[in-house]
Amino acid sequence: MSALITHRSIEAICQLPQVPELRLPTRSSRGFGLRVPLGDSLARRACVSWGSHARTDRGRRSVSYSLSRRQEPGVLVLAGQQQEAQRVLDEFREACATPLEKLEKVVDSMVLEMEAGLAAEDGCLLKMLPSFVENLPKGTERGIYYALDLGGTNFRVLRAVFGGPGEGCMQESEIFTIPHDLMVGESDDLFDFIASKLRDFVLRETENKSPPPGRKRELGFTFSFPVMQTSVASGTLIHWSKGFKVAGTVGRDVVEVLREAISRQNLDMEVAALVNDTVGTLAGGRYINGDVMIAVILGTGTNACYVERAEAVPKWKGPPPKSGIHVINTEWGNFGSPTLPTTFADDDLDRESVNPSEHIFEKMMSGMYLGDLVRRVMLRLAKDAGYFGDSIPEKLTKKLALTTPDISKMHADDSPTLEVVGEILKKKLDLDPTRLEERRVVYSIIDIIARRGARLAAAAIVAVLRKIGRDGKSGNGTSKTVIAMDGGLYEHYTKFRDYLNEAFVDLLGEEAAKNVVIELSKDGSGIGAALLAACHSKYGSQ
Repeated sequence: MSALITHRSIEAICQLPQVPELRLPTRSSRGFGLRVPLGDSLARRACVSWGSHARTDRGRRSVSYSLSRRQEPGVLVLAGQQQEAQRVLDEFREACATPLEKLEKVVDSMVLEMEAGLAAEDGCLLKMLPSFVENLPKGTERGIYYALDLGGTNFRVLRAVFGGPGEGCMQESEIFTIPHDLMVGESDDLFDFIASKLRDFVLRETENKSPPPGRKRELGFTFSFPVMQTSVASGTLIHWSKGFKVAGTVGRDVVEVLREAISRQNLDMEVAALVNDTVGTLAGGRYINGDVMIAVILGTGTNACYVERAEAVPKWKGPPPKSGIHVINTEWGNFGSPTLPTTFADDDLDRESVNPSEHIFEKMMSGMYLGDLVRRVMLRLAKDAGYFGDSIPEKLTKKLALTTPDISKMHADDSPTLEVVGEILKKKLDLDPTRLEERRVVYSIIDIIARRGARLAAAAIVAVLRKIGRDGKSGNGTSKTVIAMDGGLYEHYTKFRDYLNEAFVDLLGEEAAKNVVIELSKDGSGIGAALLAACHSKYGSQ
């Protein structure tokens, strides 16, 4: 028995005592997928076939399908749905592939971009910004200093009391969430909100936690966006990133913008140092370990800074630093190269972002975007393979509906039926119920995207090591190098961290990798900013 039927007539067909051959249109607005209730007479059948022949009826091309029994009782699916999903997944996996030879090309390309950025101010993807920081902490700092750490959807205010040589420090901090409307609003509104929280934090301190009489409070301002610094305590915002697009700030001195907001709050505080979060992390790491040469942020966004020889910065026009070094802020999130394994999901995300064609590297590997990349591949499956229901789930079309903490939890699911994956898909995307095949595909998408991002992060770190001759292949491979690492992506996403470490050893080789240590520097950018305020205090740090 053969019949040309539509999606709407499938339920009637399911009530027939024998299963007919079903000729369904090869594609509709929902692709190949079709969910079919399992009638009693069909429960005995569990055949799978994929027809390749076609006939024309009223101008419509049709393909022969048979029904396939699902693991969950009471439901049948078309075998073509799974085959189309597998095709999309295989193509995506191939596009994301990061074999060692490809990673080596990424390393080489990034080193060339670093050298170009150190030689010229304009026309380079990597800005390679001198931080004006010459004095790095030595562990002898003393006094009470503050930090404001602004680098993502949250910001932190911190008070640190440094006790001098061998005494370490005591600190207190509070974290505040920035409302989304302020992230895309006006400059004064954002900075007034930040300054008001800073004022509230100061007002709650007791007398013994305040600076001595006659001395202003001094603040280290960690501002984790591209800035062209003009001194250790001034810098012009180049552009926003990480989902921020605040009007009235680009092209202005961000320290002056903050000072004005602090003044409007009647707060007696001076900004002693402007630092990038990576520079702050480097300073915090140096306070503990003098071998720290590189700092990396892998969190909402991503960036790195490192200690460079003064003579290796041709574009520097000022007097040579007395220390003989520059701390260089790479702004590697803006790296781009044909060597990067980009996909349709990356292109779609970039096109719909607040900064199209910018920060391509960051969009492939940072916590702001990994979850949304997974969502976009799932959306492609829903459109092309009819996955996740008879119609495209509404929440699956919403940007950032799936976050990186969500995919981290799903990636850690080792249950046979991927129960955590199912629970999160239900909670965040209203996908309920989901088939085990669907959950497995989602898990595979997560694994592909996380592995690619982690391996690219490893390649970027190796590029910095190679630039300063500490990759074991450039003449200084026996020196111990410590990398201070901060950010929730590295700290909390276990499989991402494991993939990064694996690629790191692959690129360096086992022997060279023994001389490079990655140390977690949790919240290092905040304490580092307070330390740099101490190092550059107008009162001195004693």
